[in-house]
Parts: sequence; structure tokens; C-alpha cells
Amino acid sequence: MYGSLIPLRKSDVMRHLKRKFNSDFSDWKNIILSEVARYQTEITEKPVPSFRVVYKKHILTLEDLSTLADQNWLNDQVMNMYGELIMESSHLKVHFLNSFFHRQLMTKGYDGVKRWTKQVDLFSKNLLLVPIHLEVHWCLVTADIPTKKICLYDSQGNALQKVARNILKYLMTEAKQKQQSAFEDGWTVSYDEKIPQQTNENDCGVFVLEYSRCLALSRPFQFSQKDIPKIRTRIYKELCDCKLHEED
Repeated sequence: MYGSLIPLRKSDVMRHLKRKFNSDFSDWKNIILSEVARYQTEITEKPVPSFRVVYKKHILTLEDLSTLADQNWLNDQVMNMYGELIMESSHLKVHFLNSFFHRQLMTKGYDGVKRWTKQVDLFSKNLLLVPIHLEVHWCLVTADIPTKKICLYDSQGNALQKVARNILKYLMTEAKQKQQSAFEDGWTVSYDEKIPQQTNENDCGVFVLEYSRCLALSRPFQFSQKDIPKIRTRIYKELCDCKLHEED
């Protein structure tokens, strides 16, 4: 189901067997867990190269998914498909811009990205999420459309106001092009300092996805660095299942 048994927990296996066979396997628990351990060892030594997840226009290989293991840096494929799942879970009231958007905006200006919203009315959304990749670091810029508030979320505490203002300038130009005069001015830009922070150099991408999830689903930031391994596993499984899960 997940291309590997590594992220699978014991409770997942027991729940699946109980549902599959309509029987309590508690007496078989030790045998089952020994089999799980054996398969974990085999799959680690010989991964399944053909495994992949296909969802809409997104394709994730096992190599992509492996960026969620340990303290690896997340790649754009993982970032963008998870953004798609966030949009679906918000009933399309949240729009997640592709992780390549900001780079394209910076290199080619508004003309380089104006077609990205050809089928989307940003100003009808409640929230815009823009993942920003700054060479070796991920951060997040959000735009609360109804209140015209732009905010920067950075897990390393960097107040990169310029990045947020790039999105401000884009939205003002987009409003003018789409004849949305109410959104051509009146925006405010802020930086949220009271957010969970990373304590290493590797988890910024995971923090961006968890910020995005919480904001899109109107949930408080109730996580910290110690929760990141569990969050990585949950994201892995959500990507394979092509849907967000309720919190455990």
C-alpha cells in the first residue's frame, strides 16, 4: 500500500487484519509482528523500484517519497502533491500555489506567471498558500483574501519581509489584471514570530507543510520539533492514500 512497510505501525497491521478477516488476531500478534519485521528487513535491502503514486497531474516515485524519511530535505514533487491534498480537504476554499511559482515570478515577473491562475479566481478563495524555496530553505507566505492580510511563516525565525512583499506586489497586479479593484490596495504585511520553530537544518519543508495544513483546516499550531518524525510518517501515508487523515 505504501511501497514500503517501513512507515507502517503495528496498529495499522492489526487494524487491517481485523477489518479484512472480521476476527480478533490478538492471539496471533507475535507471529504477525515477526513477519512484519522480516518484510521490513527485506524491503530495506531491496526496495520496490516500480512503486509510485499517481494523483491528478502528480506522480510520486519511491525516491520522491523517501525524502520524507529521517531528516531528508523534501522535494518539489512531495510539496506540490501535498498542496493538492490540502486544497481538496479545504473544499477548494484554499489555493496552494505550485512551489515553482515564486522562482518563476522572480525570474520572469508577472508575465511569467499570469497564466498560472487562468482557471482560478484567487479572490474568491479564503486563503492563498505560497511555499517559497530559497535555495536551501523553505518558508511559507500566506494571503488571507477577505481581510487582505499577507503573512510570512518561517521555521528558522527569519523575517524575510521582501519575500512577502513579492507576493503582495503579485496580488495587486493580479487584481488589476482581473479587474478586482477592491484588492488593488489596502493590503497589510506581517511576520508571525510565535510559531513552532525547527532546531535543525533539515526540517523546514515539513514545517511548511504542517503550517499549511493547520492554516487551511483552521487548526492551531500544536506541534514542535519533537513531533516531526511522526508528522513525516503521517504525510508519507497521506500521500500514498491521496487524502489527508484525521489526527491520531
